[in-house]
Amino acid sequence: MNTDYNPKHLAQTTFVVLILLGGLMVLLPFFATILVAAVVCITTWPAYTYLLRTVGGRNILAASLMTLLLITIIVVPMAFFAGTITDGVNILMENLKNLKQGGVAAHPPEWLQTIPILGEYADKAWVRITQLSQEELGNAVRQSLGPAQRILTRIAGLVGEGILQVLLMVFIAFFFYRDGHTYAARLQKGVQRLGGDFGAQLLTLSHKTITAVMLGLVGTAAAQALVALIGFLIAGVPGALLLTAATFFLSMIPLGPVFVWGGAAYWLNSQGETGWAIFMVLYGIFVISSIDNFVKPFLISRGASLSLLLVALGVVGGALAFGFIGIFLGPTLLALGQMLIQTWTDERPTSVGG
Repeated sequence: MNTDYNPKHLAQTTFVVLILLGGLMVLLPFFATILVAAVVCITTWPAYTYLLRTVGGRNILAASLMTLLLITIIVVPMAFFAGTITDGVNILMENLKNLKQGGVAAHPPEWLQTIPILGEYADKAWVRITQLSQEELGNAVRQSLGPAQRILTRIAGLVGEGILQVLLMVFIAFFFYRDGHTYAARLQKGVQRLGGDFGAQLLTLSHKTITAVMLGLVGTAAAQALVALIGFLIAGVPGALLLTAATFFLSMIPLGPVFVWGGAAYWLNSQGETGWAIFMVLYGIFVISSIDNFVKPFLISRGASLSLLLVALGVVGGALAFGFIGIFLGPTLLALGQMLIQTWTDERPTSVGG
C-alpha cells in the first residue's frame, strides 16, 4: 500500500487543475486577440515608456493615449477601407450589368500590351471576348455576377470582422500598457522558476524576435504605402490617402497591393489617361510590389532569421486560422517556434540575428 497517498492533496491538485482548465476555456475564444495585443504592446513599449515619462508617470493617461494612437493609426483607416470596398461592390455590379447590355470595346487598349509578361495574354483574351456574341457575353457576365459579388462581399466582411478584432485588441492592449510592468515582473519570475537562466535567455530572445518580425511586417507595409502614395499623387489618382491605407493593410498579404495599384491603373485608363495608366502599371510592378521582395526579408532576417517562405506561410496560415489579426500573429508564432528549435538544438543559446 502506498503510504504517500494523500486524499486532501489530490483533491487540492484536482481543484487547481479544474480552475486552470476553466479559465483557459473562458479565454480560448480571445486567445489570438490577447496574443496580438501582447505582441503590439511589446513592440511599441519604448514609445509607451517615452509617453509615460512625458505625462509624469501617470500610467492610466499614458495607456489611454497609446490606445487612442492605435485606434487612429489602425482602426480608422480600416473603417474607411471597409466602406470603400462596400461601395466598390456596388460599382462593380453596375459595371458588369452595363457590360452585359453594351458589350466590350472592339479593340483592347494599347497600354494592355505593355504590361510585362501578362500583357500579351491579356490582349488576346480581350480579343476573344469581343468575338463572343451578345447572348454569349450576357451569359458569361451573368455567371460572373454572383461569384464576383460573393467574393467582394466576403472581403468586406473579413475587413469588418478585422475591425472588431482590432478594437478588442486595442481594448486589451490598454490594460497591458497600464499594468505592463507588473505582468513583465511576474512573467520573468515565473520563467526564472521554471527554466532558470536558460528560460530567462529564451524570454529575452522571444522579445527580440517578436520586435524583429513586427518591424519587418509593419516596416515593409509602411514603405510600400509611402511609395504607393507618391505614385498615386504623381498620376493624379483621386482618394490617394485612402488607397495608401488600403496598400498598407494589403501589403501584409502576398500580392495584396496589386489590387490597389491595378485598380488605380484601370480607373486611369477608363478616364482616357492611357499614358498615366501605363505609368501606374509599371510603377506598381517595379516600385511598389518589388519593395516586398527586398525590404521585408532584409528587416526580418536581421532580427529573426525568418525565411521569406515562412513569412508567407505565416501570413496566409495565420489569416486562415485567426482571421485578420492572424496576419500579424502567424509570422510571429513561426518565428518564435523557429527560434526555440534553434536554441534547443544549439549547444548554447545564440543571439537573435547572430
